[in-house]
Amino acid sequence: MDLKFAPEDIAFQEEARTWLEENRPSEPRPSGWPDARDYDVAWQKAQFDAGWAGISWPAEWGGRDLSMLQQLLWYEAYARAHAPALGVNFVGMSHAGPTLMARGTHSQQAAHIPKILRGDEIWCQGFSEPSSGSDLASLSTRAEIDGDELVVNGQKIWTSYANVADRQELLVRTDPAVSKHKGITWVICDMSLPGIEIRPIRNIAGQEEFCEVFYENVRIPLSQVVGEVNSGWSVAMSTLSFERGTAFMADIVELANTLEQLVEQSKQVSAPLGKGSAYDDEAIRVQIAELRAEVAALRALNYATVSRIARNGKPGVEGSIVRYYFSQLLQRTQSLGVEALGATTVGGERFSPWARNQLNAFRASIAAGTKDIQRNIIGERLLGLPKDR
Repeated sequence: MDLKFAPEDIAFQEEARTWLEENRPSEPRPSGWPDARDYDVAWQKAQFDAGWAGISWPAEWGGRDLSMLQQLLWYEAYARAHAPALGVNFVGMSHAGPTLMARGTHSQQAAHIPKILRGDEIWCQGFSEPSSGSDLASLSTRAEIDGDELVVNGQKIWTSYANVADRQELLVRTDPAVSKHKGITWVICDMSLPGIEIRPIRNIAGQEEFCEVFYENVRIPLSQVVGEVNSGWSVAMSTLSFERGTAFMADIVELANTLEQLVEQSKQVSAPLGKGSAYDDEAIRVQIAELRAEVAALRALNYATVSRIARNGKPGVEGSIVRYYFSQLLQRTQSLGVEALGATTVGGERFSPWARNQLNAFRASIAAGTKDIQRNIIGERLLGLPKDR
């Protein structure tokens, strides 16, 4: 892996930094729906109109057809500029769009990828079920073929942004007679179809980003199947490889920014024991130093992943290392922030941003496959260890 940037990469990076500095939204993201969706969509459209959406996506669909390295440089500039998170655009941009590019038909790509890039189409993910979280292959939401349609019945849970989404990447069981990894189908579901009921779930941070979704005789055209009927497990693995391998590029840089914010803020508050500032506490400084070193290592690991993607065309199982490592560092960083700065004192709020972020960080080791699933993938597929019983 060569970490030296070519002159065109440096020029691209500077152009990205300048545009982001001049155009990032100055107002904070609203906390409630539908205002939060409108905010995310407006920012996505602004990026698209200026040519900054889908850096490495094909020009045919509205992207710029640039390298994965330049995509990473954009993510790094994006995080350093403290630009807004993808929000409701996350599923579409991070794995629905890439999955369609890798496995969808030309008509499916033409129908959805440009809309995802422009922010005209918001996606959610219908994978997890109440009894099929860690063991995704055990899902039981049924889809029976009736003529040229699938008739879907069942339930999904922990579906981020389902209450504001237009489309869903939905996994259904189309053949219950075969082994659990077979007989699954990946399908594009229109969230406005009759028979779909959405119930938001309020999380411990007081937010409603997750939902339960119920399906009662929902009829989806067979033309919306991605891949083939009963080949959905393979397509889902493509989805998850993007989610684990490339979706957190910007988050890794943002984590480094968060650490630097912790340094600055810890110099402004009293130490937990009341002697000097929190930064004067040697134990806190040691933890910050350790986290800085580990985040630097994670960034190098991410560059190695991007290098492999550039050669192979899509993420491999190495993405599970990045995903697992990131989730652990994020949780430790947010916990240290609460330890050093306090959960209730920063900013005079009932819950400081650090406390809210610590609560949100718990999901980092669950979403996109639990930390235990990631360990199994690393052990079995990378290290060649026996399968977990």
